Amino acid sequence: MRIVLVGPPGAGKGTQAAFLAKNLSIPHISTGDLFRANISQQTELGKLAKSYMDKGELVPDEVTIAMAKDRMEQPDAENGFLLDGFPRNVKQAEALDEMLKTEGMKLDAVLDLEVPEEEVVKRIAGRRVCRNDSSHVFHVSYKPAKQEGVCDLCGGELYQRDDDSEETVRTRLEVYHTQTEPIIDYYKSQGLVVTIPALGKVEEVTQRAMEALRQKVGDKN
Repeated sequence: MRIVLVGPPGAGKGTQAAFLAKNLSIPHISTGDLFRANISQQTELGKLAKSYMDKGELVPDEVTIAMAKDRMEQPDAENGFLLDGFPRNVKQAEALDEMLKTEGMKLDAVLDLEVPEEEVVKRIAGRRVCRNDSSHVFHVSYKPAKQEGVCDLCGGELYQRDDDSEETVRTRLEVYHTQTEPIIDYYKSQGLVVTIPALGKVEEVTQRAMEALRQKVGDKN
């Protein structure tokens, strides 16, 4: 099964992608992981991407597309994959279609995780991270520390990362609406989009997504 996962920042894409990929026995391919792997392994694409990142510039679509193509051609992706963070815009979506068409393949579904904008802001802006260990994460509303500003696990100081501020979150949402949201209409025209309400427990959202996929693939068969 070949799936694209889309949704605004804070929709839980990474979490859902990991669960869905495991349930479907396909690799979870995320843009962030692709960049980290290529840069750490010092591949030609990784060096090229880093040259732009070091200058504070956006990595061109062509480089991201080439990384994604290389990853999708690996043996573990032969029976499918779940893409998270790619395609990020319509140009990348068109390139993905061309890639798959060349291989005689096509996407099975595009899962659109839907979360109200104010909930996104609440989720991200309420996040607090431990200065001693960034894996210790709390939330002022959903997972508050027993003592405000103090990590339950190690006693470290909890703080709000700069990119979690409300102003930054709203800027990221604007970028999402401008650049990424148009791919939903692009894929709707192909009859691929399945909208999943992403509020509720992680397991509940995963179950909704799995059921929607079963119906989608059943409809195609």
